[in-house]
Amino acid sequence: MNLTVRNNVKIHGGDGLPTMIMAHGFGCDQSMWRHLAPEFASRYRVVLFDLVGSGNSDLAAYDRQKYGSLQGYADDLLELIDAFATGPVIFVGHSVSATIGVLASNLAPEKFASQIMVGPSPRYIDDDPYRGGFSEEDIADLLDTMEANYLGWSSTMAPAIMGAPDQPQLGEELTNSFCRTDPAIAKHFARVTFLSDHRADFSRSRTPALILQCSDDLIAPVEVGEFMHHAMPDSTLVMIANHGHCPHLSAPDASIAAMQAFLSPPPPTA
Repeated sequence: MNLTVRNNVKIHGGDGLPTMIMAHGFGCDQSMWRHLAPEFASRYRVVLFDLVGSGNSDLAAYDRQKYGSLQGYADDLLELIDAFATGPVIFVGHSVSATIGVLASNLAPEKFASQIMVGPSPRYIDDDPYRGGFSEEDIADLLDTMEANYLGWSSTMAPAIMGAPDQPQLGEELTNSFCRTDPAIAKHFARVTFLSDHRADFSRSRTPALILQCSDDLIAPVEVGEFMHHAMPDSTLVMIANHGHCPHLSAPDASIAAMQAFLSPPPPTA
């Protein structure tokens, strides 16, 4: 199988550099990394790709059985690392792709140097005392609305997910991205994403991780970041003052600064 075509792989930066792989969230594509990727291409071989079923990936490769769980995407990620990476990778995952990265790194920890999680959530549904941000009824209503009117759902939800009220063009961009996604695939991916519970997988992760959490996020409330930070023994939690779920678009400078601080070696001790 041609992985370059399957996942629309694009590579920035020279050979011989450490590899950074960036994976987008639900309803998005690799263009969402346009502010971050150039900042790191001088230090890393930056690999961008589209999840199968998203962006300009090969839609013929979408298999409902394989992608009936997030593990199917994690298996793809491991294939991409083997094909395009040099040494253990720095994996940057937005939203659901952060979970995909955890599943992959738990299977093959030797392939990962670290993970950077942007707005991650191991579970979206409240489970007392855990707060995921949604009740079971909320998620059922969300999925039912998607089934009944996907384009209408997209035009309502995308701006709310993006947030950034002072940058309305970003909400329009996310709406257009959602609307470009094949509705049948989007509905299936949404069920897999919003009904999943990967808290135990996050707790098993031993890969050094940076958790980038927004101070006001409809999809992943502050409590989610705090839960993951306590659950993951080698994690750093950074709170970004941002309204929305996509700080790599709406607060790129703060996101880049947090990533650079995490990736920079500590100063030598006297």
